[in-house]
Amino acid sequence: MDNDINAKIQPDTADNKFGVHADVLKLGLVSLLTDLSSEMIFSVFAIFFTTIAGASAALLGLVEGCADLSASSLNYLSGWLSDRTGKRKVFALAGYAFSTLAKIILLVTSSVIGLSVFRVIERLGKSFRGPPRDAWLAVVADKANRGYSFGVHKALDKTGAIVGPLVAYGLLWWFGDGTSAYQILFWVALIPALASILVLSLIKDQPCPQHRRENMFDTWETLSPQFKRYLITASIFSLAYFSFGFLLLRAHSAGFATRDIVLLYALFNLSSVVASPLVGKLGDSIGRARIILSGYLIYLLMSLGFAFATTQWQLIVLFVIYGLFYAIDEAQSKAFIADIELERRASAIGVYNFVTGIIYLPASLIAGGLWLLNPASAFIAAACLALAAIVAFLILRPDRHCV
Repeated sequence: MDNDINAKIQPDTADNKFGVHADVLKLGLVSLLTDLSSEMIFSVFAIFFTTIAGASAALLGLVEGCADLSASSLNYLSGWLSDRTGKRKVFALAGYAFSTLAKIILLVTSSVIGLSVFRVIERLGKSFRGPPRDAWLAVVADKANRGYSFGVHKALDKTGAIVGPLVAYGLLWWFGDGTSAYQILFWVALIPALASILVLSLIKDQPCPQHRRENMFDTWETLSPQFKRYLITASIFSLAYFSFGFLLLRAHSAGFATRDIVLLYALFNLSSVVASPLVGKLGDSIGRARIILSGYLIYLLMSLGFAFATTQWQLIVLFVIYGLFYAIDEAQSKAFIADIELERRASAIGVYNFVTGIIYLPASLIAGGLWLLNPASAFIAAACLALAAIVAFLILRPDRHCV
């Protein structure tokens, strides 16, 4: 079935640019523009929320937790709807449009309630667009270079995460850091968000077979055994996935100034951009399962590194390594799902995002509790859980048709 679908939509080589289908680059541009817009806002949101709007740090933590939860809440629904109707574009477009509309809230209010509503609603749009877009990518990408295609898309996506904070920094440097400067920033951030919707609307949809008679529970029953085994492994690993904020706290405790921490964040994103297509190409050559296992191992070693690092240069290296891991986890996990789930990819990706996203919340709470006891213990626990995920993967072997 997988080959039949790709055979119908795969164009001649004239439609391929830089070794990938042209639609991969177009969807990457959509993600770049959206991330540019979002990261302009998110890079200053915590400061605006607490200093301008006057919210407490505790409320910021609650809002961020709710935002993380909302970012995974609609994944399965949108994936199921996409597979049920056989449409990708309309649901991806709805998700991007929802996030863009949410940003208009920032233009009309700076109240704590309004900002909180914006943060949660904007992440709902991300939750809804992800599975149909990733399933769309899986169809236009030939299996022989699927990992590279997902890697190129993720590189473009993270490029927006690099440019966005730099644009925000430039605007605040030019206009100051008063309320009016933030309002200008929010207006400017709306421009690439609107442009992303325009670009997406011009891309031709790639429909898939419909599964109209299935409800959401029927769809779960029909997902492949390989995918369900991988979901077990991914769930174990998700318990090791602490919030990025703990890495920034670790850097601060090692003596990095606030402005230097911003540069570490940019370095992490740059590392991810460079690594994403290279890792994808490697996965196409040696097999996606080995790449997934390598990602778990890298995370294990990185966690131990954060636990025992004593110098700033060691932490700089660890942030680069984290970018490498992120390139594997964010892009190659979706490519791996596309390999093992041929019929209902959007639903499978939706389930994966939903389950792992739900687990991230208690994982960060556990990491926070351990951090209060001893910061190193949070990273050591993460390393142990990553090791458990490696063992589970080797036992369950989701890359095989039988256990």
